[in-house]
Order: sequence, then C-alpha cells, then structure tokens
Amino acid sequence: KRDEGNPFVQKLLWSCGHFNWRNIGLMTVTLFPIRLLIAAFMMLLAWPFAFLASVGRSETTVEPQCLWRRLVDIILRVIMRIMWFAGGFHWITVKGQRALPTEAPIITLAPHSSYFDAIPVTMTMSSIVMKAESKDIPVWGTLIKYIRPVFVSRSDQNSRKKTVEEIRRRAHYGGDWPQVMIFPEGTCTNRSCLITFKPGAFIPGVPVQPVVIRYPNKLVRFFKILWLTLCQLHNEFVIEFLPIYTPSEEEKRNPALFAVNVRRVMAKALGVPITDYSFEDCQLAMAEGQLRLPVDTCLLEFAKLVRRLGLKPQNTEKVLQEYGNRARKLEGQKLALEDFAHFLDVPVSDMLHNSMDIREYVIALSVVCRPAKTLETMKLAFKMFEAEEDSAITESELAVVLKTALGVTHLNVSRLFSAIDVDDTGKITFDKFRGFVEENPDFADDYLHTESVGPQSGPSNGICPDFSPKDHDSSVDPLIKKHN
Repeated sequence: KRDEGNPFVQKLLWSCGHFNWRNIGLMTVTLFPIRLLIAAFMMLLAWPFAFLASVGRSETTVEPQCLWRRLVDIILRVIMRIMWFAGGFHWITVKGQRALPTEAPIITLAPHSSYFDAIPVTMTMSSIVMKAESKDIPVWGTLIKYIRPVFVSRSDQNSRKKTVEEIRRRAHYGGDWPQVMIFPEGTCTNRSCLITFKPGAFIPGVPVQPVVIRYPNKLVRFFKILWLTLCQLHNEFVIEFLPIYTPSEEEKRNPALFAVNVRRVMAKALGVPITDYSFEDCQLAMAEGQLRLPVDTCLLEFAKLVRRLGLKPQNTEKVLQEYGNRARKLEGQKLALEDFAHFLDVPVSDMLHNSMDIREYVIALSVVCRPAKTLETMKLAFKMFEAEEDSAITESELAVVLKTALGVTHLNVSRLFSAIDVDDTGKITFDKFRGFVEENPDFADDYLHTESVGPQSGPSNGICPDFSPKDHDSSVDPLIKKHN
C-alpha cells in the first residue's frame, strides 16, 4: 500500500495484465537457474585471465600493453560476450563509431537503469568509477581491477575530490590510459527522462563521447528485477556512440554548463525530455522513512534551491541543532528578507522570500539533509514549537510541522492528533508522538490525508510558496556558501 505511488511499482502492476506470467513462472524454474549457473561459470573462467593480467601492474602509471596482455584482453571480451549471450542478449546492436582515447578520454553513458548497463563496459574494457570496497569481493574484485577503475572510498572524506583529480589526471595523460566510462546521472532511473548530470566527467574540460543505450524489449524495462529479464528467451540491447562533444572555452570554465549541453545532446538522441532533478532528489523522494514524500511535494524544489545557494551543511547534526536553538528563541517571528539572509549567512537574493517563519525552514532542511530520519526531524520540530511549561504542541502546530515535513500546502491531521491525544488534553508531547509512531509505523498512510490543491490556492505553510524557484536559469552560477 505504501509503495503504490512508486512509478516502478505502478509499471510492475501494469505489467501483470500485459505479460504471460504462467510462461514466466515456467522460465523461473527452468531457464533462469541455467542462465545464472552459466554466468557464474563464465565469471569463474574469466578470473584467472584477469588475475594474471593484473599481476605486477602499477595502479598509478600505465605501461604499454604487451602482446600476451592484448591476447588476454581479447579472451576476456569473448568470455563476457558469451556470458551475455547466455543471458539472452543474442544480438547487441552497435551504432556509430567509438572514439579513440586520444580523441575523447571520457565516455559519458546514459540513461543508467539496469545491471545490464555493464554490457558496454565489457565490450570496451573502459575504466569505470567504483566504490573501493568492490575490489575486495572474491572473483568480482579481480575482474573489476583488470579494467583499472577509479576507486571511491566512502570512509575517506576527501574521496570525491581525489576521484575528480584522478579522472582529470588520466584524461590529460595523452590517451595512454583506458577511456573512463562514467554514468553522469549518478543513479538508476526508469529511462523516461535524463536527470541532472553530475559534473565529475566534465570538470577535466576535455572532449567527451556521449553514448546512449536502449532496451527495445518491454519486460527488460523493469530494471530492478534481474529475474524477469533472465526469464525472457531473447533480450535486445542497443548502444549508440554519438559524435565527440568538444567543449567551448566557456564550458571548460563552467563544468555545469558543459554537463547541461551534453545532456541535451543525449536526450535529443534518445527522444526523451530532461529534468532538473538530480541524484540527491531521487534519494529524497525514495527515502525509507516513516514519512514518505507525496508525488506533489515541493521539497524537491526546496532541495534544488538549497543546493543552488550552497546551504546544505557538511556537519548536518550540529548545524541543524544550532538552527533549531536559534529558531526556538524567535518564537515563530517571521523574518524579513534582510534578516533571513543574515540568519542563513548568505547575500540578499531574489531566491529568498520576504517573510519566513524560520522554524519551517529548519524542518524542511532537516528532511532534505536526512530524509530517512523522520523521528529526528520531528524531535527537532517539537523542540522548536513546544511550550516551555509542558513541552507540548497543539493540533494546529502539528499541522504546520507535518505540512512542512511533507512539502504540501494542505493536510488534515485531525485523525492523527486525536489518536495520539487519547486524554483529550488538546496537546501532545514528542514522547507521546514517538510512542504512537513505534506502535503504528504506517501512521502516515492510516491517519494522514493530503488534499491536492491548484497553484492558485492559498498557501497553508511557508515552505511551498516561499522556496519554489520561479524561472531561474540552471546555467547561472550558484551563490557559494558552505557550512562546516
């Protein structure tokens, strides 16, 4: 019930009436296990070749590839192709011409939607960006290290910076390194559009070759279900190498503009629209907290504005607590434009609203920064709204809190408030709220009802009307401000 608004779930439910599930059930117990066994065997067969070719090889310099390593490279490509063939990808259509590393050191690939997006990697043996933990996985780690990936470490706070520097170093090495293949979207999508590209592939300022991939089969579109794809007798895969995109001087200075323009070229080739939503927006929308954001939430627009102004704190917990303490002292006083800018420590901008209850801003920022931690956000909200004498809030205050946390303008909280306030005191504390949520983890589905309203309807909270950008050019440089 709680996932029925998820586009992926909607597509899966739609498929129930369009595919022969009896045949798929038969394939599940016959074809599927055979294909898995063949895939596992081919990976095991590839392991010794990848291991031998990787022995003694430097991770920081690239040596000329000798004859026997070239032979190993061909053998590995053949093994991987057999593996994909066994998985049902009998024909892989290649359009266009792949550029040489000297012509385009970086390949940008989109859309990213499936495990099978690894097919172009095995076809080209290009380097990719991978988390460092992958190299320690038995068998798989050896195969990954063979293509000389750029590793990203989650435990290293400077890992992103080091990754960009390594990509830049390889890109400017004169074509000696394998091409770096990057999925600039940074996450999986449903291929209905192209989301915002991350700038990592475009910061080096070198020519890139855009590559688009297509899955003509219907069933394979359900990218999260490996089983459904492998239960098909035949799967189709199309990879198209587009012309090399050489950045202008302006694009070299502005990686964001470079990324936008490359995305437009790729979207045109795919025949799909583009959207300004990013990887972080997808994380926010799909976060598994007690409060799931509705489809019409305005917090995605708020999140974009937070990034544009550089307001997302690095030390989230500390900054939010500091904001919460300052907001509590204001006791609901709405700040004028200059005061609000001063509170945020940013220049006065037309992206800031003239009147804002800072408590609502703090709640929305908490949801954006830690979307899965619903109770932490509610605890902070109660702290800002509660009365000093009893540490409780009223129904109207709970309505403001939840409307802001969900990013909606109208919300009926009467049933929820009555269910928590069993003693009919007209107030509830955070302890009562937390106890109710622990007993009723699906309280949002059972007790809350959002009302769809048009854009002309009167606002019921300050976040939606105040923080939805109007028509700001996405290529405009953001105001840079980071909280440490």
